[in-house]
Amino acid sequence: MYSSATSPTPTTTRTALRPPTAAVGRPGPKQVPPPSRPAAPRAADGRPGDARGQATRTALGLRPAETAGPRLPGARIPAVRPGDGRLLRPPTRPGQPVSQERIDPSALQTPAVRAALAGVARICPAFTPRQVLREGSRHILVAGTIGRAPVVAKCLAPQAVRSEYFEQLVADFHHEVAVYRAFVRHRPPVRLPRLVAADHDRCVLVMERVPGRPAARERHPVNAPTPGEVRALLTAVRTLNLWRPPTDVFQPRLDYQLEIARYHSVGQLTDRDAGDLRGLLHGLGHGPLQLCHGDALLSNMLLAPSGPVLVDWEQAGWYLPGYDLAVLWSVLSGDTAARRQISQLAQSGGTMARDAFLVNLVLVLMREIRLYDVPGAGEEQRIMIRRLYDDAALARRAVRAAVGTR
Repeated sequence: MYSSATSPTPTTTRTALRPPTAAVGRPGPKQVPPPSRPAAPRAADGRPGDARGQATRTALGLRPAETAGPRLPGARIPAVRPGDGRLLRPPTRPGQPVSQERIDPSALQTPAVRAALAGVARICPAFTPRQVLREGSRHILVAGTIGRAPVVAKCLAPQAVRSEYFEQLVADFHHEVAVYRAFVRHRPPVRLPRLVAADHDRCVLVMERVPGRPAARERHPVNAPTPGEVRALLTAVRTLNLWRPPTDVFQPRLDYQLEIARYHSVGQLTDRDAGDLRGLLHGLGHGPLQLCHGDALLSNMLLAPSGPVLVDWEQAGWYLPGYDLAVLWSVLSGDTAARRQISQLAQSGGTMARDAFLVNLVLVLMREIRLYDVPGAGEEQRIMIRRLYDDAALARRAVRAAVGTR
């Protein structure tokens, strides 16, 4: 919820990518490094990263991080597990008045939640907490009201201070705050929660609470949304992707050459795979990028009475065209019709759009394989792993066919 060719294309490459048979369950992913993000700039006073991190911890009112071992070069913040944290109460049903909710004193009195509420009170003294939506190791989400207006407060969890990825978590939170503020000046053509208040230094974000339910609560849902809901979600995503805000408002969020090299170095991509992807990237050259949500999972899309609402904008920025479509394709393994529709949308923009989608798809699938392919996996997880490898093989063949048309 609130809680990431110049010649014509042969017919064989334009056929929609077909998924393997869906499984009956979905396991939870492990935590591994996500795609690389641009390094955070040094502070204006020239302080090194450790000093900046300590200053941020102090501004958050949290204890200094415990001493940890040396950090491996190239280490990244692990991907967030969908549903990470305790869902203490079920979300409000669409259209249910906020006044019907009851305050859960025990959930609101945990040390982490009390620290989060203290940060919220600094920028919204009239905030009245109603329920804890999520208390995780990275973020805390508390639903409440300001007067009669329902809102949601998102805060960085105190546990995050002791994480080796603390600085990246802070950088992502700052980026989300910047995105919401940019949307105030440049309103996007899609529905999203309205910004109410934000404290950049203490990592507190207060936004409108939109009535609705997540399109799915799992990263790889067992039951896909209905065809009508899928069409509405794809329409919202495409509307965002076709929007052209000023280029200086957002920044590129993915280093494609670095990602290819990273997956190649760990053996997930063969020499031929890496060469094919680099060949497609070279053909794309300096083509136009596309504004993407960056974490277009079904769990980050609410089905509201007024239409789909996109939440969690930490990874929003410029990507190669079709990144959001690639994410949706990867998690809709049980919906052949939805995947066919996504593939058709990706190819409708021409050869370059198709090639960009294929590059995105391979990299997204490599990430998903790293999330699920862990030692000691159970039967359901092994089924998921086999399906992901089948999907990756299908994407590789499509990439090779695309390279052959150049």
